[in-house]
Amino acid sequence: MTPVPLEEDLLAQMLAGEFALGKADIAASARSYARAAVLSKDPQVAAHATRLALVAKDWALARESLARWRSLKPDDPGQTQVEASLALSDGNADLAFQSLSRLLALPNQQGWRLLGQVLLGTNDKATAATLLQRLATPLSLAGAPEETWIAMSQLAFKLEAKPYSRQLADAVLKKFTSASAYGWSAQLAVDEGDKARASRDYQEAIKRAPKDIRLRAAYALMLGQQGDNKAAAKLLADGPQDDYSYAARAAYVARANDKSLIQSLYDELKGRPSEERAARAHLLGQLAEMLEQKAVALSWYEQVSVDDEDWFSSQVRIAVLVDDQGRHDQAMALTHELQQRVGDLPTALVDAFMLEAELLAKRDQHEAAQAVYARALKQMPDDTRLLYARALHAAANGMVDRAEADLRRVLELKPEDLDATNALGYTLADANRKLDEALALIERALAARPEDAAVIDSYGWVLYRRGDLGGAEKALRRAFEKQSDGEIASHLGEVLWVQGKRDEARAVFEQARKKDAKNKSVVEAMRRLGV
Repeated sequence: MTPVPLEEDLLAQMLAGEFALGKADIAASARSYARAAVLSKDPQVAAHATRLALVAKDWALARESLARWRSLKPDDPGQTQVEASLALSDGNADLAFQSLSRLLALPNQQGWRLLGQVLLGTNDKATAATLLQRLATPLSLAGAPEETWIAMSQLAFKLEAKPYSRQLADAVLKKFTSASAYGWSAQLAVDEGDKARASRDYQEAIKRAPKDIRLRAAYALMLGQQGDNKAAAKLLADGPQDDYSYAARAAYVARANDKSLIQSLYDELKGRPSEERAARAHLLGQLAEMLEQKAVALSWYEQVSVDDEDWFSSQVRIAVLVDDQGRHDQAMALTHELQQRVGDLPTALVDAFMLEAELLAKRDQHEAAQAVYARALKQMPDDTRLLYARALHAAANGMVDRAEADLRRVLELKPEDLDATNALGYTLADANRKLDEALALIERALAARPEDAAVIDSYGWVLYRRGDLGGAEKALRRAFEKQSDGEIASHLGEVLWVQGKRDEARAVFEQARKKDAKNKSVVEAMRRLGV
């Protein structure tokens, strides 16, 4: 038997296409499938080849495969979709409009789905948005179900035609007055910065669908982002519960630091049937820790089974709590055992090494902690999480040269890492060295994260080191308003103190001490300044 030449072997071409796809080589896959389409009489092969060519943006190949597809199965609706995509690639909006208009004549809303795929797939968002507004009019949508109206409004939003997205959303509200319509309108209002309308719309949505956990979760998220974590927790408590709502409530009550709400949630979960308690043992342990019931928390964590997704996190907490009880050797043994058990899981292994270093640092064994990081980095060279953690530990304990070296290495490996950028800038500023570079680094981080309290704090601190007391005070006040933690308080207090605003500085320090009397930054600043 004469062997079939490779270029004429249908199976070989399809396999080559699949292998290329597995390697994410879309262009090669498209070429192999285009050859397969010529050899095959199956229109699905030609259709697949055409779509691969579109993804690869090989327009000539897409047209060849489309012609083959059309010869095998004329008038397949998918061909009209491809024609629209090709017209957009040519910049021919009118031709694209004609093709998309034909799609909308398809039954069962199929055309709207295909239209969405075409418009989302083009790089020219402005042209896509204009076409959407010409095609998805209230008149053309008149007979469509609510889901299609909302989908077109969401498509307009994704294409950055936000005014038209709102126009369609308002039309949906007027036509359907449903929970889904109010929920989508609320999401738009959040994006528009209209918090009052967002609240009203979410409340109306929940009124119409009180058992919809997703609506409650979305509203709670908005409340949490506004800083009203207590209200977010209460909102999720009033309605059906599942694993998500319990976990979200725990997060909100923790941020609110409301002991009565924490206790209420703990009692609620503890009162559930034994099977549910066992499945949520890790969450119960977290809540018990928030209530400062460490022995109880330990007993919950010990109940988390090895096949539970929270097993590793529970083991970490067990080691920490055992160490808190003064059983340091046992805690270290647990940590070493954990490192062995997760040795083939890089992320967990990094966490296990970091746990060991943190336990040592907590007992002021800082050189030993640094040695743990070094041992970990031998196993996982240039792991940026380990380098970053070692740098922060070094910086916090006066090892500035080590911290600077590690942070510079992180930025060599990940130049766009904003956490490392800010940390290096802050480390240099705190050590009162290379202040011009420190300012440039922090300004870069600030440009990307203008509302980040930690970055604003760094900015205020480097201004202080450079002698700009007025600018430093302004920045640090803003940071403290956003996040009144001990480190920011120590910086703001110092800047106020050196300006002679002693009473105000004392008030800032006192506010920080009420939250955490042993905060290292605050204690050190007060000692150094003689407050």
